[in-house]
Amino acid sequence: MPTTILIIEDETTIAQLERDYFELNGYEVDLCHTGTEGLQLALNGDYNLIIIDLQLPGMDGFALCSQIRQAKEVPILIVSAKKEEIDKIRAFNLGADDYITKPFSPSELVARAKAHLTRYERLLSKQESVPKAEIHIRGLTIDKESRRVYVRNQEVVFTTREFNLLEFLASHPNRVFSKNELFERIWGMDSSGDIATVTVHIRKLREKIEVDPSNPQYIETVWGAGYRFTV
Repeated sequence: MPTTILIIEDETTIAQLERDYFELNGYEVDLCHTGTEGLQLALNGDYNLIIIDLQLPGMDGFALCSQIRQAKEVPILIVSAKKEEIDKIRAFNLGADDYITKPFSPSELVARAKAHLTRYERLLSKQESVPKAEIHIRGLTIDKESRRVYVRNQEVVFTTREFNLLEFLASHPNRVFSKNELFERIWGMDSSGDIATVTVHIRKLREKIEVDPSNPQYIETVWGAGYRFTV
């Protein structure tokens, strides 16, 4: 997908200059000239980077930056004629990633934008490569790090074995595991042990997470095969 940049700038000449330089470098650019329109585009669009002027009609750049940052993690660059240190500090406190004062070099603006885009893409790739610490499935939340479980926003207490069994099943959705496999994985013993404990723990899990344990929606019994966590 192309990299798309949103420029929110009320001075038409500057906005067009910024757009031209970014397009020459292979980016797609959307322009708007008011804070109100900029907020709607930023929140509803899928932009890789947003450039904001501070002195905008409708909504100033400070409020715009704050509202965008509350909803989005994309890089935000401020380009403004305001040169006071207090304005820069305020912008950074509201979530801006960079601050460039007017007049500026368009080439420098593009170079800074590229640096932020590269950093952001690297961060995203790292986040995607790290296993998620939480599992969210239809009102059920399993926090692997804190070992806490929430059922329809209410915390439910599990024993160590119960949590390990629930986490294992939920981490392998739609896959059928026999009682022997679950016993070996969770209890760390071979199938010569008492696998009846698996049945007991499955029943306890259902009592804690299912709306109707007799008609389970999460942990299903696959007759003759074992159990499956259904997503």
